[in-house]
Amino acid sequence: MNLKVNHLFLNLILATFENSARVLRTAFRTRVKLEYHLVIDEMVTPLGKPKPPSATSIPAILKTLQDEWDGCMLHSFTLRQQLQTARQELSHVMYQHDAACRVIARLNKEVTAAREALATLKPQAGIAQTSHYANEQSMQTPHQGAIADVSQTSLTIAEGMTDEIIQKLHDKASILTQLRKQRGKHVPEGLTTVDEMRNFRCSATHTALHSASSPGILALDVSPKNPSIVLTGGNDRQAVVFNKDSEQVVATLKGHQKKVTHVIHHFEEDIAITASSDASIRVWHIPSAQCLKVLKAHESPIAGLSLHPTGDYVLSSSSDAYWALSDLRTGKLITKVQDATSKRGLTCAQFHPDGIIFGVGTQEGVIKIWDLKESNNVADFPGHSGSINSIAFSENGYYLATAADDASIKLWDLRKLKNFKTITLEDRYEIRDLVFDQSGMYLGVAGTDVRVYQAKQWDLLKVFNDHTAIATGIRFGSNANYLASSSVDRSLKFYQQLTQE
Repeated sequence: MNLKVNHLFLNLILATFENSARVLRTAFRTRVKLEYHLVIDEMVTPLGKPKPPSATSIPAILKTLQDEWDGCMLHSFTLRQQLQTARQELSHVMYQHDAACRVIARLNKEVTAAREALATLKPQAGIAQTSHYANEQSMQTPHQGAIADVSQTSLTIAEGMTDEIIQKLHDKASILTQLRKQRGKHVPEGLTTVDEMRNFRCSATHTALHSASSPGILALDVSPKNPSIVLTGGNDRQAVVFNKDSEQVVATLKGHQKKVTHVIHHFEEDIAITASSDASIRVWHIPSAQCLKVLKAHESPIAGLSLHPTGDYVLSSSSDAYWALSDLRTGKLITKVQDATSKRGLTCAQFHPDGIIFGVGTQEGVIKIWDLKESNNVADFPGHSGSINSIAFSENGYYLATAADDASIKLWDLRKLKNFKTITLEDRYEIRDLVFDQSGMYLGVAGTDVRVYQAKQWDLLKVFNDHTAIATGIRFGSNANYLASSSVDRSLKFYQQLTQE
């Protein structure tokens, strides 16, 4: 019995050993395969973290889900940080781009300004030359001149007083002289009489043409072609075209960098000319309110502005003691002359009705008459004790009215070259503007008040005290049927004989 038990026990042990050996062999083979697969797996980037084998209960599963949620939130937070950083970098790059564009624009403006300054400086050598020499050069090299016009259209080039320009001035003067002689034989039909002028009253006031933040209307003009159109220049750096009849603003002209001190409406065209303290003259197309030309003939503020009777040339004077003649159509500088005797600069400037001569005022109190064709100072009118503020030629071509800081108005006979009448005003009376009406029968004065004198007799007809500040401009309508005045008080006023109901 014992032997049988022992035999069974030994068989069991032997079977166990065989099973163990079999398991070991299987494990060995499996390990080799696993090591082989592990080597391959190490060569491939894992796609994700394998799940731990501990997820065998609900708490373990909840813990796993919590870890997954935390990982997702951390990843989302990291992405948001990266997005914010990218946005900041993009914003910085955009600011850099904007700054670069601004620098480029500023440099372009500086280059344009430098070219304009160069164009103004270059002609100085040619100014000293005579017009005869300039004409010879232009006749010798006509093709070169044409090429220069094409290649330097952006520059202001002094061409000199050519034969063509001189002939145009002479022809226009001859025509105007004949017309003036014919008009002088009779009084214009429909002209306002002296009694009617005495009955003028303020009929309309407009105060909303210019900005209230920079108040003041500094310049005034009326269209000769359409007397209902009024042009004003303001302290707000703008010029305004206003229709008197419809009481509507036709156009607002913006472009000057400083206050607009002088305005002129063209005789026949819808063109406005403005001058400013920024030393520039601008030519505008009124219907579109677009700037056609910018004339840069001076380096100092413009002190005087006048349009030649041909309608093609503009005269300007400046506090730098230069006067200049520019072509309105091409924007080119024709001639520029310095008044060597004026140490403190020029003030006002005005063409004679014929356009052959013109007058300029000086800060020394002298009025100088210049010959336009020869660029020579042909006469001087001393007598004022203060800076000349305004000058005005009568349409008859014989009289010149001048006003200065000495509170006086002097009348000069251009035929005899002498002062024949002096109107002395009250102490501290300021005069800003003088103008004759188209017939030469009335003289308007703007300053401390607005007043009208009768020409030839020089009697005071009417004084208007409607402005609350100094008046800066005065103009007559057609046949003197109305009077317009501007003031520092922002107002544009119209005066006429009111009809009785």
